Amino acid sequence: MESLIGLVNRIQRACTVLGDHGGEGSSLPTLWEALPSVAVVGGQSSGKSSVLESIVGRDFLPRGSGIVTRRPLVLQLHKTDEGQNEYGEFLHAPRKRFNDFASIRKEIQDETDRITGKSKHISNIPIHLSIYSPHVVNLTLIDLPGMTKVAVEGQPDSIVGDIENMVRSYVEKPNCIILAISPANQDIATSDAIKLAREVDPSGERTFGVLTKLDLMDKGTNALDVLEGRSYRLQHPWVGIVNRSQADINKNVDMIVARRKEREYFSTSPEYGHLASKMGSEYLATLLSRHLESVIRARIPSILSLINKTVNELEEELNRIGRPIGVDSGAQLYTILEMCRAFDRVFKEHLDGGRPGGDRIYGVFDNQLPAALKKLPFERHLSLQNVRKVVSEADGYQPHLIAPEQGYRRLIEGSLGFFKGPAEASVDAVHFVLKELVRQSISETQELKRFPTLRADIAAAANEALERFREDGRRTVVRLVEMEASYLTADFFRKLPLEPDKGGNPAAPAAERYVDAHLRRIGSNVSSYVGMVCEILKNSVPKAVVYCQVREAKRSILDRFYAQVGQREKKELGTMLDEDPALMEKRGAIARRLELYKSARDEIDSVSWK
Repeated sequence: MESLIGLVNRIQRACTVLGDHGGEGSSLPTLWEALPSVAVVGGQSSGKSSVLESIVGRDFLPRGSGIVTRRPLVLQLHKTDEGQNEYGEFLHAPRKRFNDFASIRKEIQDETDRITGKSKHISNIPIHLSIYSPHVVNLTLIDLPGMTKVAVEGQPDSIVGDIENMVRSYVEKPNCIILAISPANQDIATSDAIKLAREVDPSGERTFGVLTKLDLMDKGTNALDVLEGRSYRLQHPWVGIVNRSQADINKNVDMIVARRKEREYFSTSPEYGHLASKMGSEYLATLLSRHLESVIRARIPSILSLINKTVNELEEELNRIGRPIGVDSGAQLYTILEMCRAFDRVFKEHLDGGRPGGDRIYGVFDNQLPAALKKLPFERHLSLQNVRKVVSEADGYQPHLIAPEQGYRRLIEGSLGFFKGPAEASVDAVHFVLKELVRQSISETQELKRFPTLRADIAAAANEALERFREDGRRTVVRLVEMEASYLTADFFRKLPLEPDKGGNPAAPAAERYVDAHLRRIGSNVSSYVGMVCEILKNSVPKAVVYCQVREAKRSILDRFYAQVGQREKKELGTMLDEDPALMEKRGAIARRLELYKSARDEIDSVSWK
């Protein structure tokens, strides 16, 4: 029993540290809700604080008028060996022992004020107190603010509803054991605690009824109808409590003495003597401890199932958004290079067809380039009028003797110059596609989503590399055009068909220098040659573009970036891995919750509960 309740105590403390304290508005309430707990519920002046102090055997709770308990108090009792000193420890003040119970009372008050201020407001964030004493049983109780019907001076108008909502958020959970405190000198039908318990636990399976102030009932009356379950039946027996009187409290009567007086009251009472063995604060503590142990034992298999399921879900989520990275420069450099390789894989998949987009490059060669070549102004350039002008100007004052060779060359060179435009346009079009694929690849690389700075750095490095490849591509395709213009294929002209009327070389005699038919023949011959070159460039320009741009992008788009990263200092590497704050916060919350669940699983495995 000790190990099982101690197990839940440790897990509850871990939950509280995480912020999973089970109250209203808790962000991670699942594990807390799965753990059995005992919530102490009662109206103001119902004797709730006195019951808790009787169970502990010490004065340690703040007292006063109005709402004194303004935050949940998770009270974990640990039984120690006889003769050992009693002390308390707060979760918010680790490694500090409070040996004086008056100082515990003050610390509860101060810690309450720290969150709520000195106002009368309440907070759902619990105070976590562990008490170690030979005079207690192993038990965990959650003391909740006393329910009230009206707001008093200094309290907000919403206080009545706020308290009820907080109390309800605890007691409506199926794993919560309700300790309903009601004063015997009031009608049980008007009890705030019983009214709420009836709503959330109509069968009474989770409710333990406690009747206080039996010694303050009017003479001639008793509470047997309640204690024996006739007025309001519960699955568990009612327990009567006799609290210290206000005079005893004022005189600081020792709680151990008060416990003895309580035992004497029941054993000598003519009304309650037959129930004496099942009355009093000591019996109540033992009853709750045994019941809590049995509930924990029954719940552990389902708790373990929940933990294992949640661990798997958290692991998957952490893998999806990326795990934390090391702080040393080696780990940071490794992470950066892994991110770069991940981007590179996605980028290559786009180019090679594993992902869409690479086909647009083929579209440039198969559609855009041929369409641009068809639109070149060859008809105008090789018109009769322009051919006459170019050929005449090329001859100067000396008429050509056999053929207007200079005229041919100038016409061809002028025609081939038009190819530079479509060739460079192909380079630019492929560059645009590659830039778009870089943008797409960065957005599709899941690993990069957590590092906006690195994402921007990779994009800048990749686009800078694409600019270099574009310049190389431009130079290469322009060179291809210029090579065609720098050396004409003479054999092409030798193979031209002979003129039927001359029976010889297609070149015209000087006398026919300005004959239209001759000029048309020159234009036709040049057009045929240009058409041949057009077919050559239609094939060689795509090869040059792929070689200079696409191939290099696949091979070395981040090569310079790799070299630069390898030379950076640790601080610069850390800056590159500066994550999105929202993602960092989310990962931290997931990692902490994962640690909590794994720790809880280890705790359960470490005790004998079967």
